Amino acid sequence: MKTLIEYVAKSLVDHPEQVAVRELPSDDGLILQLEVARDDIGKIIGKQGRTARALRILLSAASARAGQRTLLEIQE
Repeated sequence: MKTLIEYVAKSLVDHPEQVAVRELPSDDGLILQLEVARDDIGKIIGKQGRTARALRILLSAASARAGQRTLLEIQE
């Protein structure tokens, strides 16, 4: 899951070298924290949050297939 989000995020931003994804365990499953450059935060969130919603849907489908629950947090 981490590599999927990292790959998609790097494809969307202008500064792919500043994309970082961290995995944190939680009670419910796994939390992925996505960090991008300050200039690229708008590209990750998208208009009215559409890109962020699409990333979360993609992550939800992949994690359901793997049989676990994963949440995405977008950090600046």
